[in-house]
Amino acid sequence: MTISYSLELPTQRIEAVAEFVSAAAIADIAQVAEASGFAAVHVTDHPAPDAKWLDHGGHHALEPFVALSFAAAATTDVRLLTNVYIAAYRNPFLGAKSIQSLQVLSGGRLIIGTAAGYLKPEFKALGIDFDNRGTLLDEALDVLDKVLTGEDVAYEGTSFAARGVRLRPLPAAPPIWVGGNSKPAVRRAVSRAQGWAPFNTFGYATASRTAEISTVDELQSAIGWATKYAAEIGRTEPLDICFSAGNLLDDSRSADERHATIARLEEIGVTWLTVAPTGAGRAEVIDRAHAFAEEFIAT
Repeated sequence: MTISYSLELPTQRIEAVAEFVSAAAIADIAQVAEASGFAAVHVTDHPAPDAKWLDHGGHHALEPFVALSFAAAATTDVRLLTNVYIAAYRNPFLGAKSIQSLQVLSGGRLIIGTAAGYLKPEFKALGIDFDNRGTLLDEALDVLDKVLTGEDVAYEGTSFAARGVRLRPLPAAPPIWVGGNSKPAVRRAVSRAQGWAPFNTFGYATASRTAEISTVDELQSAIGWATKYAAEIGRTEPLDICFSAGNLLDDSRSADERHATIARLEEIGVTWLTVAPTGAGRAEVIDRAHAFAEEFIAT
């Protein structure tokens, strides 16, 4: 299977708001992604970023469903990926409503990449129990699964209780990809999702509270563990693997080196890659995205 690619909408670039954090910027970049053969565009999720984290390499983010709705309105076919949405930050029914709304209005183009999260100050700012984040993610996935069946949902959660919630109109359920490199993340992806979204940790695994994956060999080992776990629990359907490769694909590397890396990733089972071209302005990012697509995306 040929690898599919998702192009970042660089709405974290608050040093150049007019260039990147505007309706026009989202529309321009999403339209280039669609025309160039990217299968999706993606954004991340940080509703309450901590100042200390921002001052040490963190980044801002627009609300993901709002940002992706602007991309959806400007395009026809490109998929809309949350990479990743922290479900525990929101009441599960509020989260499900955002997902349902964008899935309906985009014509079913949403992919939900989600994860437990790792920024303890952000959880605290939002009044969410950091130590309970795995359970909260599971509750959110449970509610989403149930409410998208169209049945009335009664659910007793750790901090909420629903006696019979009904969601209409009813879209097709979006694929769910669980992000993170840790064993719990892999188990959650394999046991209850359509995909797994590991990421290149750049040597900062401890800070991001997950397992180190900064080489293709480390990724291969992790995929091997996921494959073994799938066999243990009797999973037979294929698992999408969306890898945020980071510097493994940046344009400081030669085209030959990047082709070799992509071929190796495909060989070990990666089905999606996220791409984030650099550039001082929107035109430069668009030019690099287009050049990447011409070189690496099969048409």
